[in-house]
Amino acid sequence: MSGLEGGAFDGWEIDPGAVMWVRGVDYIAGWREATAASEELDGALRLVGVDMEGVRLRAATAADGSGMVRFELSAVVAREVAALARGAAARCRKAS
Repeated sequence: MSGLEGGAFDGWEIDPGAVMWVRGVDYIAGWREATAASEELDGALRLVGVDMEGVRLRAATAADGSGMVRFELSAVVAREVAALARGAAARCRKAS
């Protein structure tokens, strides 16, 4: 179940005061940077053949306004990305 339909959040109240916004912090710039970074990561993962059906990238910001990319992936895709990283590390060691 996702979203508000189907009573997923019955009994929950949203408290706007629970979210801290700091005056003068440019959260939009951080979010834009995170959006660009997530698009770059998406492209790189697709380039090396990662099945993106098991991947979710979301742009967000940290409390200080810096960009954050939330990277969620299935266990199968996590193993695939780990194997790609190990292969890249082995190639770098051989080249040096």
